[in-house]
Amino acid sequence: MTKLVIVESPNKVRSIQAYLGDDYVVDSSVGHIRDLPRGADQVPEKYKGKSWARLGVDIDNGFEPVYVVSADKKSQITKLKKLLKEADELVLATDEDREGEAIAWHLLDELKPKVPVKRIVFNEITKEAIQRAIAQPRDVDMDLVDAQETRRILDRLYGYEVSPVLWKKVMSGLSAGRVQSVATRLVVERERERMAFVPASYWDLEATFDAGEGHDPRRFGAKIASVDGKRVASGSNFGPDGKLKGKADVVHLDEAAAGALATALEGREFAVRSVESKPYTRRPYAPFRTTTLQQEASRKFGFGAQRTMSVAQRLYEGGYITYMRTDSVTLSQTAIKAARAQVKELYGDSYLPEKPRVYTGKVKNAQEAHEAIRPAGESFRTPKQTGLSGDEFRLYELIWKRTVASQMRDAQGDQVTIRVGAQASSGEDVVFHASGRTITFYGFLKAYVESSEDPDAADDDQQTKLPVLSEGDQVTAVDLEAAGHQTKPPARYTEASLIKELEDREIGRPSTYASIVNTIQNRGYVYKKGTALVPAWIAFSVVRLMERHFGRLISYDFTAELEDVLDEVSHGREDRVAVLESFWAGEDEGSTGLKRLVESLPDIDAREIATFDIGEGIHLRVGRYGPYLEGPEKTTGKDGTEQPVRANVPEDLPPDELTLEKARELLANPAGAERELGEHPETGLMITAKNGRFGPYVTEQLPDDAPKGAKPRTASLFASMDLDTITLEDAVKLLTLPRVVGTDEDGTEITAQNGRYGPYLKKGTDSRSLESEEQLFTLTEEQARAIYAQPKSYGRRAAKPPLKELGEDPTSGRPIVAKDGRFGTYVTDGEYNATLRKDDDIESLTHERAVELLAERRAKGPAKKGAKKTAKKSTAKKSAAKKSAAKKSTARKSTAKKS
Repeated sequence: MTKLVIVESPNKVRSIQAYLGDDYVVDSSVGHIRDLPRGADQVPEKYKGKSWARLGVDIDNGFEPVYVVSADKKSQITKLKKLLKEADELVLATDEDREGEAIAWHLLDELKPKVPVKRIVFNEITKEAIQRAIAQPRDVDMDLVDAQETRRILDRLYGYEVSPVLWKKVMSGLSAGRVQSVATRLVVERERERMAFVPASYWDLEATFDAGEGHDPRRFGAKIASVDGKRVASGSNFGPDGKLKGKADVVHLDEAAAGALATALEGREFAVRSVESKPYTRRPYAPFRTTTLQQEASRKFGFGAQRTMSVAQRLYEGGYITYMRTDSVTLSQTAIKAARAQVKELYGDSYLPEKPRVYTGKVKNAQEAHEAIRPAGESFRTPKQTGLSGDEFRLYELIWKRTVASQMRDAQGDQVTIRVGAQASSGEDVVFHASGRTITFYGFLKAYVESSEDPDAADDDQQTKLPVLSEGDQVTAVDLEAAGHQTKPPARYTEASLIKELEDREIGRPSTYASIVNTIQNRGYVYKKGTALVPAWIAFSVVRLMERHFGRLISYDFTAELEDVLDEVSHGREDRVAVLESFWAGEDEGSTGLKRLVESLPDIDAREIATFDIGEGIHLRVGRYGPYLEGPEKTTGKDGTEQPVRANVPEDLPPDELTLEKARELLANPAGAERELGEHPETGLMITAKNGRFGPYVTEQLPDDAPKGAKPRTASLFASMDLDTITLEDAVKLLTLPRVVGTDEDGTEITAQNGRYGPYLKKGTDSRSLESEEQLFTLTEEQARAIYAQPKSYGRRAAKPPLKELGEDPTSGRPIVAKDGRFGTYVTDGEYNATLRKDDDIESLTHERAVELLAERRAKGPAKKGAKKTAKKSTAKKSAAKKSAAKKSTARKSTAKKS
């Protein structure tokens, strides 16, 4: 008796075949086998001419979809049909989410088996899990199928009706999407906040106090807290308009007032006003779900969401982790047992809580039947035991650490706040405060520390020791300085923080976030600057049009509510047809009525939608070839008519950096304007300097009889050059780039090139960044070989010189230096690195303080691989009660229209 098992991915076939044996034949669907037609050429002949044919959905008859087998899947379907003819049973083993359930139904509907059919699911590819699934089959869950189909049809109606409006009024080729448009709006709104932001200046006092001999540490830092009982204003007291919020009863110190107060406190007697100590407890983080894994991989490794999911997919298919598309944080009893066993083995009984920790979902409509992302199997392999390498090793280690740590004891310690005060010579009563934390038991922090989006956030395992003092003790101010600060605009979203925002607002599904973030970048709405997501000007035009004419469709609340409705469909509590009818043609309050919305659109002024006022009569316009500026001044065009002066806006210039001053600067070198520099001494061709779409550059003018297809040489100006001062000699030199520097030992050519992200060397497909543009002309073959002899440092330039030399470390005997790193200033002895605390300042940093920082870091043990860890407790989201869904029979009254 032969049983045909169909999985989604061909990468699973070999492992599952080995677990099931010779009585089974395992093959794959290679993902989705059918979908709605993607173009008129895919619409079956019998439906062509129908008013709804372009949608691929019969909107007049219950929103029945027309499914077609994609061309690249036809051969696979033929293969599966052939295998099915030789089988006695069909086992549908697609993934256990909505997409997987839909694929199972599509296979059932397309293959039309005449043998018994079983549906099995598993969340890890291990022998035990596969055999357990075979022993516990079920029917296809038609509620899940309905939910997926409803979502697909909603997205088709939304995209096919709204996108053409964007084509006509903004730019051809654009697209609108139920979640992608809302995600784009979030990024645009954040940039609007940054553009409107007015920085506020405020000052405070920073002090270093000496507690006297016999105290450890003897010196400690503190900041001013109050003057005459009133709190001193800090950044949180100011609004985005640069003014103090509401009725804030605070003292706003400016530079003069802060300086005067510092002077008035010189030589005054300081005494401890109060000492407050309270226990510190930190509980472990919950195991990973899809979104938290994406966020943490981004923070620790710089992975994009798509990269994280690709690596996780490989780990899942290889049998290393459980299913990676989940919104649950629960662990099975088997996983809890495995995690606790490793805690005991690796850390000892003192780190193991008496009872297992149980985590419940914070995500609305979380599918608790699923499990958190964890190492696969009934016992966990340590990262070293897996034999993995590269991205797979790093992500597995992250998941393994998080899972094990989730079953460890709380971290415990003490938090201390000391308040020190004095009477200023000018009469004010001034109080400073210092905060410290010591960890007496590391608990789960021994295994894992979560990172944070906030570069200023303290590590969960970071300690700041304060001297033991009592109320009334005298301390001496050894350093007292006024420090100026300026409020900062809200940070741009990163992929990780955008995903978190979408999840917090309950928009979309966690399993789709990676593709949504990827889509808005691929569509050109958003681009990356470092890790920050920056909206392009085209996104401003699209969001403006959507807000004005499709406000409900781009509403955050509506999008979240629609997600709730789709969840109700998945539970069998909402009818798919009723949901689609309301979205498409509903006229009552609460209905979307997309058809009516599109048909009743007023005349939209495309030019106005694409125009943004910069000030002083200067406007930015979103054009066919990118954004450009128009000024109030006129110039004579080639046809002799007067035209506004125009200037291209560099595509990598973030919108919030296009200030009025920057706009004037760009208009001073208008687009199309060029300056002849003279004839090239070797070719005789005229060399001109121009201001182009991607910045200023030089180029040669080809003769009229140049061969068809010939392209002139061009070269971007260096950062130190500008159009007004560049000489012919400079231009000739620039046009020699890229320059052949020499060859490597194996004969591969090495070239020096200037790219969008700066100067670099290229050898085959291996590129290395250079420190300066001048090196493009001066670097020798020997120096180039030396650079390639060094290990490649991704995303980093050559090491910077130390900021300060601080003497020898008494423990290691090595020199201590202060350096500027990716996450701030730190001190190092070459073996251990210790980040400066918030109260530390590079100018006043002493040898004693550096030794203290390194001693604290050394006490934690050897540095671990991976990015530096910072932590910030994530905001808890509302939990929702969940009912178990009743399962329908796989039979449907109407399957689907298909070719």
